Amino acid sequence: MYALMVDWGTPLFSNMAFHVVCAILGVIILKLAFNAAANGGKELAKGRIGNIPRLETNRLVTTGIFGCMRHPMLFGLTLLPLGWGLLLGSPSFIIIIAPLEMLFIVIMVILFEEKEVDKKFGKAYDVYRREVPAVSFRRECLKTLFKNNFKFTKNIKGKR
Repeated sequence: MYALMVDWGTPLFSNMAFHVVCAILGVIILKLAFNAAANGGKELAKGRIGNIPRLETNRLVTTGIFGCMRHPMLFGLTLLPLGWGLLLGSPSFIIIIAPLEMLFIVIMVILFEEKEVDKKFGKAYDVYRREVPAVSFRRECLKTLFKNNFKFTKNIKGKR
């Protein structure tokens, strides 16, 4: 909200073309972020053996997108602040707040996620960490991360 108050009345914030371009880019980035979360979550589910809570794993997942990068879902999560800032069309949010939030997410991953997974899986995770980067910008990895797997189907009465 603060960013919108700062931007209110500025020439760029008042520019309709700026808002249209930002809205289009924001929707695209948000779609990519949600695809990353869905694709990572789908692969992560393979690490669930038995009756354990959702998004918990008891097996180290190193297949699919996790073969390219250790934190695909969190990589997608870092895109959310930028996507929302663009969708709002707030230059202050895009330039100041989104990068700070993105940095905060990365720091949280380094401080907490890595340590938790290392503690949970020990030597196996240490080997995996040495072989697979936290994030990869290789074309094939990004393509796998952001692919659209959403299928919209109608639920016909009596059929599932």
